[in-house]
Amino acid sequence: MRLMSLLIAALIASPVSAATYLLRPAQVFDGIDPRPHPGWSVLVDGDRIAAVGPNVAAPAGARIIELPGTTLMPGMIEGHSHLFLHPYNEAKWDDQVLHEPLALRTARAVVQAERTLDAGFTTERDLGTEGAGFADAGLKQAIDQGIVPGPRLLVATKAIVARGAYGPKGYEPGVAIPQGAQEVAGVDETIRAVRDQVAGGADIVKFYADYHWGKGEPSRPTLSQAELDAGVAAAHDAGRLVAVHATTAEGMMRAVRAGADTIEHGYGGTADVFRAMAAKHLALCPTIAASEAYARYFEGWNGQEPAPETVQQNRRSFQLAMKAGVPICMGGDVGVFTHGKNWLEMEAMQRAGMPAPQVMIAATSGNAGILHLSDRGQVKPGLLADLVAVEGDPTRDVSAVEHVRLVMKGGAIVREAK
Repeated sequence: MRLMSLLIAALIASPVSAATYLLRPAQVFDGIDPRPHPGWSVLVDGDRIAAVGPNVAAPAGARIIELPGTTLMPGMIEGHSHLFLHPYNEAKWDDQVLHEPLALRTARAVVQAERTLDAGFTTERDLGTEGAGFADAGLKQAIDQGIVPGPRLLVATKAIVARGAYGPKGYEPGVAIPQGAQEVAGVDETIRAVRDQVAGGADIVKFYADYHWGKGEPSRPTLSQAELDAGVAAAHDAGRLVAVHATTAEGMMRAVRAGADTIEHGYGGTADVFRAMAAKHLALCPTIAASEAYARYFEGWNGQEPAPETVQQNRRSFQLAMKAGVPICMGGDVGVFTHGKNWLEMEAMQRAGMPAPQVMIAATSGNAGILHLSDRGQVKPGLLADLVAVEGDPTRDVSAVEHVRLVMKGGAIVREAK
């Protein structure tokens, strides 16, 4: 009887079953060509895209969905999020890590995953549970099994930091305080932490190359070059990509030398650093929207220009990276701001100087390439039918992605506007 109840619950949580659909939008943005294709249709059969083009016929039994005035595009890919955090103007990071029960954080993460999917983000890289252990690996399993709705997740579990460098802090010295990441000291501990996290379900291994040791101090390198080298090598040996939090030029260079796959934030990046990244095809995830959120919460910024210097510094580093030819990962550090408003990063990238078509490519095929996801990110026959229809033309103004009309994940409709 209990088994039957669980099966019924799983079916209720699942989206509409995959079938055959012919989607007829005003135009298709395929994720590669910066120019949309007017008059194209997309045929979906099961969980895959079967045909794309101007003269696609509907086979017998297919459901035809008319989407006038919309752009149909690949499901967007969120490159930097924290589903187990919520905005810092609701509860500060320390309070979330120390005082919110794991069950509460997990329940909130379930809701936030569904909001993200409803916003058209069908894949999400979650870069650390911030004190919630391996709960992201469990959430991923729940989504994959159809128990709860959400994007396809790539999870990093606990992240890896230098002992004493992270937080929470500010308590009696010597008292053990729960930390927001896994602490290491030395090469052996770093390798062990990588293997612990891979065993716990990590798809991605995340390191903090630098951080601020004490309150009010500037960020400084924390993990040594030897620790990073060993950790990145251990992660790559296990077939995992590596993301490195780095905001200083030295921290970024250590990540480059170690062979990381992405650098997160990169606020202090210089022309030399970005040239080195471009030479190794190492991507930057600039998280401009997080800088803007911090400025709103803690500096009283009302959104008017000129923005505070913290935001301007992030924009300048982003512009230097683009000029150097660094691949750009679209990821906003969601959790600092509201899940389901992941598009705030896309709008921030456009304001900072990236043309709208390039922002859209970054959020689709660009992120798919950076994250080695060859089965998604484009509207192309044979790929997963992860598709989104939005009102208007996001290649002219990315704000169009705020207005979602249809979300399809693996050929199943998970949101359909009436």
